[in-house]
Amino acid sequence: MKYMDEESKNRVIRRLKLLEGQVRGLQKLVENDTYCIDVITQTSAVKQGLSNVEDMLLENHLGHCVHRQMHSGQTKKAKEEIIKVYKLKRK
Repeated sequence: MKYMDEESKNRVIRRLKLLEGQVRGLQKLVENDTYCIDVITQTSAVKQGLSNVEDMLLENHLGHCVHRQMHSGQTKKAKEEIIKVYKLKRK
């Protein structure tokens, strides 16, 4: 079973590759004794990027997986997953 359409999957992979590059850049900043505030600024950008990836995954999950569950009569499972994701996003 496919959980993501190819376009969504490619968008998420593209974002993750960008984040991978940003994390490598962070490592170099630390290795080069870059000013702490500049490093923290970049870590904030990485956290925001990860949050954006989470949002994309959540949108996909609600639009496809939960939608499919609701239409197949698995409303209890769909409700439990929505609540689980909501709690995860609040952390």
